[in-house]
Amino acid sequence: MRLSSAILATTLFATPIAAMAQPITGLYVGGGVGLHAPQDPKASTLGPGFGAGTIGLKENFGFNSNLAVGYGLGNGFRFEVEGDFMRSGLRQFGTPFPTASSGTVRTWGVMANALYDMDVGVPYVFPYLGVGAGYQWTKLNTVQAAQVGGPFSFATSHQSGAFAWQAIVGASFPVPSVPGLSLTADYRFMDILGGEKFPGVAGATAAPAELKLHNQFNHDVVFGVRYAFNTPRPAVVAEPVPVAAPAPAPARSYLVFFDWDKADLTDRAKSIVKEAADNSTRVQVTRIEVNGYTDTSGTPKYNQGLSIRRAKAVAGELVRDGVPQSAISVQGFGDTHLLVSTGPGVREPQNRRVEIIIR
Repeated sequence: MRLSSAILATTLFATPIAAMAQPITGLYVGGGVGLHAPQDPKASTLGPGFGAGTIGLKENFGFNSNLAVGYGLGNGFRFEVEGDFMRSGLRQFGTPFPTASSGTVRTWGVMANALYDMDVGVPYVFPYLGVGAGYQWTKLNTVQAAQVGGPFSFATSHQSGAFAWQAIVGASFPVPSVPGLSLTADYRFMDILGGEKFPGVAGATAAPAELKLHNQFNHDVVFGVRYAFNTPRPAVVAEPVPVAAPAPAPARSYLVFFDWDKADLTDRAKSIVKEAADNSTRVQVTRIEVNGYTDTSGTPKYNQGLSIRRAKAVAGELVRDGVPQSAISVQGFGDTHLLVSTGPGVREPQNRRVEIIIR
């Protein structure tokens, strides 16, 4: 079980995914609660009160909770430190004879997680995958077991710790009215490595006895909230208001917009360039400035080159539409002079543009 789960988690996390990341940039916090479904663990029995052997512990469903603080890199990857707590009731010792058992199994610890958010093209749904490693403490809290109609008994109330790892599959659901706030739902598989020891007493003579837990496999479904602190608020774009065409002025400007990471002209962009070229013949033109810009989703060096490629594409279309090459000046400004102010790593369509200025 342990090996197959590890292979599954590693495969899911490493599989190439065509979807693009929905980035979180900077600090975020999150938390959640949900259903805790422990997979009944096995334990070795030690000490004169037990002898040597292996038994199974049967646990009831319980609850879990967690709190996390993390940091997003803006490219889909984020890293976080998480504190968790899980609790379930002990139902029975899986001995060869019936037992009446009571007490709780409480687990808490700290995990370091690495996660990747995806944009699969469905509005307000962003899946994510993650893996984590850390340390967990388990307490068999006031655990008592007694053979029904027989002499066997065991009691302990002790805690012990072991290393653990987990795999996470989930999705976040942004709240449109509150930028940065998302609801989350995920499934977590946690393996707490074996070796934890719980001393106690057994039998009517209170002879020393000890349980040594094997791997604990836990299945958890968690529902929560997450808040990213520096999520930019969406730009409010005013609807165009029809107005009478103004008289030709000495200076006019036109905006040509581009798809993300593209310098190709769409049919709509070509029609705007054609309009600019036609209007340049109706006024006394001294020069035509063609200035390229990008959004903030790339590196500054890459964005500078992309802005120049966009400006050159528009200048070339102006020449094809009859504007003299000598009248055109081309410049690229990268991700500076944003039309819509955003933070780093934001794919803002209105910032992916070329401005044609006729002077």
